Amino acid sequence: MNKRIGIKILIAGFAAGMPLMALASYAYVGTYNPNGKGVYRFTINAEGALTGKTLVSQLPNQAQMVSSADGKYLYIGSETEKGSVTAYKVGADGNLTQLNQADTRGAGPVYLSLTPDNRHLMVANYVSGSISVFNVQPDGRLGDLTDHHQDSGPAGAAYPAGASEGSFAISDHNGPHAHMVASDPHSRFVYSTDLGLDRIYQYRLNKNGTLTPAIPAWINASSEGAGPRHFVFNQDGKTLWLVNEEASTLTHYAIDQHTGALKERATVSTLPGGYKGTSFAAGLVIDHAGKNIYVANRLHNSIAHFMINSDGTLTYKDDVWTRGDYTRTLTLSPDGSMIYAMNQRSDNITSFRVDSKSGALQFTGDYFAIGAPSQMVIVPEVAK
Repeated sequence: MNKRIGIKILIAGFAAGMPLMALASYAYVGTYNPNGKGVYRFTINAEGALTGKTLVSQLPNQAQMVSSADGKYLYIGSETEKGSVTAYKVGADGNLTQLNQADTRGAGPVYLSLTPDNRHLMVANYVSGSISVFNVQPDGRLGDLTDHHQDSGPAGAAYPAGASEGSFAISDHNGPHAHMVASDPHSRFVYSTDLGLDRIYQYRLNKNGTLTPAIPAWINASSEGAGPRHFVFNQDGKTLWLVNEEASTLTHYAIDQHTGALKERATVSTLPGGYKGTSFAAGLVIDHAGKNIYVANRLHNSIAHFMINSDGTLTYKDDVWTRGDYTRTLTLSPDGSMIYAMNQRSDNITSFRVDSKSGALQFTGDYFAIGAPSQMVIVPEVAK
């Protein structure tokens, strides 16, 4: 589609109340070998169904990805011992053209993010416990490494003190394991979680892509052995919610607007009351209005739904069965009307409609077969 025409359609669509899902074109899904062979492209129709599965890239364990804000470029990490991230140009037909590749300076890259201005790409290397920052060139290529930080310190508690009774969610508290790195919505502060050390690192983001440690440089997780994993921000950048993998909890933090320092407010379980046994919290998403948060629970195989109150606290609303096993991440559609669950062990994706008023989820009845899905990125056609 011609870019100018696409933008006109987008504007007209908003004016007419057209759902953005009707304009969404492609979904790219990263997978784990050997069940998954690389990155697959789907076409999304107006009802949110995924069709036309096509393998578009076959590098090893291409499980992590992020797209530029305009959807023209896709960056995909290979979660291997010698980690790499590859930059691709997204064609009008949805095919990917490789631009260049960079060494992530670490092992097992598990998370990629772009700063809101799209000038820098950040990578969390899980196995080696480090984070890296790269310049992004105007043509979408990856530029020079601008910074690299290696986490260090004593391993966190082996047992998650905040977990449910009977939980054996014990893993990787044997050294540093960086799990996510991302900027706040204003490109001022950067946060990085380390599951192995039970720490959240805090930085100030400089214009040249370097990171200056905040004071303090890190804070402890909300409970011993919690295993901080992924987080989301509200739109004004004043609040952060973080999911703790091994404790299966969700913590609310306030962000100091001058220093970037996090202040813990409250922590709630992501599992329903009365649950006993092992589960691992995984991915989470926040809706565009900042009113609802959804968290994937692995082993319990549910999506927990929380309402965000005006003071940032959370009210548990419901949990919905994922219809799959070991959900790694959730993806919210561009218009907020759909959530897709990446079910790694059951080798499928399931989809849920989001009620526009209550935020409640309803299973669509659709299953989409794909080997060991890890992450989905949706790119609208109007971006081409």
